[in-house]
Amino acid sequence: MQNGPTTRSGASAGSSSSWYEAMSRAWGNTLDGQASRITQMSDQISAGGDQPSNMVQLTAASLKMQFMSNNAATSQNSVGQALETLGKRQ
Repeated sequence: MQNGPTTRSGASAGSSSSWYEAMSRAWGNTLDGQASRITQMSDQISAGGDQPSNMVQLTAASLKMQFMSNNAATSQNSVGQALETLGKRQ
């Protein structure tokens, strides 16, 4: 495959053939990491660490996950629509 404006080669792209796929993978990895932190906090609370401070930290982490998920969806949609518009112009 020939490299063009939407393709990229190199270590930073991983196995992605485009920057859009790389962006999607980056969002996925970021959200996976946050989900793991939430799971660990939840497990700690389930194991008897149900102090108010732990509950507040879990709530904050969950809200952060919601914020990140919304931003991931918004950025994916915006970039997807921009690429669609560019595709129609060519």
